[in-house]
Amino acid sequence: MFRTPVNTEPSPHKIKLDSAVLSTGSCFAQVIGKRLMENKFPILANPFGTLYNPASIFRLLYDSMNTYLPQEETYLIRHGIHFNYKFHSDFSAENRKALETQIEQALLSTHTFLKKAEWIIITLGTAYVYERLDNGHIVANCHKTPSAHFNKRLLSPEEIQTCFEQIYLAMNAFNERARFIFTVSPVRHIRDTLVQNSVSKASLRLAIEQIIQQHPDKTHYFPSYEIMMDDLRDYRFYKADMIHPNEVAEDYIWDQWVNAYMDDEAIEFMRQWKKIQKALEHRAFHPASEQHQRFILKTIEQLNHLHKKVDVSNELNALKKQLS
Repeated sequence: MFRTPVNTEPSPHKIKLDSAVLSTGSCFAQVIGKRLMENKFPILANPFGTLYNPASIFRLLYDSMNTYLPQEETYLIRHGIHFNYKFHSDFSAENRKALETQIEQALLSTHTFLKKAEWIIITLGTAYVYERLDNGHIVANCHKTPSAHFNKRLLSPEEIQTCFEQIYLAMNAFNERARFIFTVSPVRHIRDTLVQNSVSKASLRLAIEQIIQQHPDKTHYFPSYEIMMDDLRDYRFYKADMIHPNEVAEDYIWDQWVNAYMDDEAIEFMRQWKKIQKALEHRAFHPASEQHQRFILKTIEQLNHLHKKVDVSNELNALKKQLS
């Protein structure tokens, strides 16, 4: 065997087809969230935009639970555009009021979703943080403010664990059913240098290990980082930038995820849904032909069967419009 496979132990707690899942953190959180969304799971993916450091991720979850709005000093203007240091640059507007509305809606929708969430997936990207020199606050995004305004430092595993304890206790009071799945992003932060990136990832892993030992019943770890670094350790599994996993790698890691966390019913649904998705993507040369009309009717029948489990009304409506 010319590989070193990473063993992903099946979780004793499973994600079901109707399990509400919130995914937040680095761009890998978006990958997982998109896959869950495509497979019809009730999912809220990266409601605050892409975030990398644990302090900012945990803080926004805490603020959402308590519906705390950002303080005045977190807002800034850069080249005439309004931003907020707590949020990704996706949250921006030409005037302050519009940005405040975006942020309030994101926090309120996350608050509502967290009430019913059964799983919270947190993908950590880096343990390095940027602290504002004027007030010592950690920012989620510098928004191209000159580096002279910040102090860059590495969070210790103990600091990360302390930050998590705050939201863990808050979540137990807010929604005691919720469980956490941690994963470390396989994307390397080369701006930190590869050497310091290794230190950063090690700090994240040690913090997560300490968290799981402290709360074994409600916290889990999925080894996406280890799968990428040790199992798929070849540049053919990377995009052209040689940093981000390509689609082949994402498919492989997703399959490992499914086997570890999905229950049998969800896996069977995804198998059926994959076939139907291919049917929905089919484009006929002669849409009005008898053969294609039979194909549409058969696909509608299959969708009606799945409609008992998930909402496929958009797909049904699109197919019905193709009927002669």
